[in-house]
Amino acid sequence: MPNIKIFSGSSHQDLSQKIADRLGLELGKVVTKKFSNQETCVEIGESVRGEDVYIVQSGCGEINDNLMELLIMINACKIASASRVTAVIPCFPYARQDKKDKSRAPISAKLVANMLSVSGADHIITMDLHASQIQGFFDIPVDNLYAEPAVLKWIKENIPEWKNCTIVSPDAGGAKRVTSIADRLNVDFALIHKERKKANEVDRMVLVGDVKDRVAILVDDMADTCGTVCHAVDKLISAGAVKVYAILTHGIFSGPAISRINNACFEAVVVTNTIPQEEKMNFNSWGAFYSKYLLLHTLPFLKNWRFNYLEQNCKSLTTFV
Repeated sequence: MPNIKIFSGSSHQDLSQKIADRLGLELGKVVTKKFSNQETCVEIGESVRGEDVYIVQSGCGEINDNLMELLIMINACKIASASRVTAVIPCFPYARQDKKDKSRAPISAKLVANMLSVSGADHIITMDLHASQIQGFFDIPVDNLYAEPAVLKWIKENIPEWKNCTIVSPDAGGAKRVTSIADRLNVDFALIHKERKKANEVDRMVLVGDVKDRVAILVDDMADTCGTVCHAVDKLISAGAVKVYAILTHGIFSGPAISRINNACFEAVVVTNTIPQEEKMNFNSWGAFYSKYLLLHTLPFLKNWRFNYLEQNCKSLTTFV
């Protein structure tokens, strides 16, 4: 593939390497460092003149530092005469701040979109945006890819009772996502209406739909502190569900998330690799070490694992290359 260069930011180098391997390319040379005052410095180590450049950087870890690093990398390639610069952002940062839901609240997702455009990005590739309208914040092409094909494949291959399941959204905002999956599987769907007292804290949940004597599969775009999904599993078990799985595109898992998952009644928690999960895969909340058998694109599902890592097939991230 001539005229393509792929560079990796520091947030998720493993995914960047997998994308490069799938395309049969080498990752471009780039050095990132910080000055003593914590300013980020990026040095592109090879010519990009006239090249089609892809920069892979996910919105995870030290989000603000990684976002700034991405902006600098885009600008460095653009002023070095790259023909086109595409930002591959598997997990879009600040995606939850997509609307003005109270007085004087910022629309930070729009600000991030503006910064990416001003830095010189010509094209954005991301996955399962928290709100699809974020695409409208840009005046450049945005490809919002979906984890749905990988989710459907995993359900059919790893849940024997999938024909007797109910796909459940833990909030009303994910209704479109679960109805699409339910239609593809020809099964029922349900949703949980939640009321929050404040951010990351759920006050009350109401189940709309039937899960009695069925397998419930919770599907959501992201899980942060896991308060919502852990409250949801309790609600589903009390409503008569025989098993509960959780399938999440972006596994942020901050704060008490891992201990909550370990103490919840999940049959399995499955995430894609838009965010690196190696540390969380290896250690549970008590520090016990788990062996893992990592294949190129998937980790096998083992019933004794409380945490299952489904790596999104990298082909979907390179569809537009």
